[in-house]
Amino acid sequence: MKIYTRTGDGGETALFDGTRVSKADPRVDAYGHVDELNALLGQVRAAGVPADIDETLDRIQRDLFAVGAVLADPSSRIAARVARARVSAVDIERLEQSIDTAEAELQPLRRFVVPGGSPGAAALHLARTVCRRAERHIVSLGSEAVPAETVTYINRLSDLLFVLARLANRRANVPDREWE
Repeated sequence: MKIYTRTGDGGETALFDGTRVSKADPRVDAYGHVDELNALLGQVRAAGVPADIDETLDRIQRDLFAVGAVLADPSSRIAARVARARVSAVDIERLEQSIDTAEAELQPLRRFVVPGGSPGAAALHLARTVCRRAERHIVSLGSEAVPAETVTYINRLSDLLFVLARLANRRANVPDREWE
């Protein structure tokens, strides 16, 4: 199979249900931001983070393929048949457990944290902002266009990325810089 198909040369792409839409379509834009987040998490992992954070990010990257599949599947043709092509309450609970585990190792927040610190933490802060942008684009599609679990997953993920950034700083012995 060749990587190029020439079917997008006119500025259109196909969704999973076969519908042809503009590459500027809000749905394509939304899953493009999720793709960017996934690539950024790959960069975070390649830059080096503690093994447990790396393992968490590996699972999240797999989940983000499911989020992208949901967004590219407006008729729910694939998600209805393939469990791995969607995120569920179990996946959200896993994110919440990861947040709770990480927070148990951190000092409580007293102020806003200025993004930065160690290279891994700085990259995780950037990933958090990309996640929030993806969330805004997903939400803009409307509650009837996207399963509630997908929105909740992305919302919880941005919280986790923030906590993981703080944890990466702690593990690197780099204090979080608070906004004063």
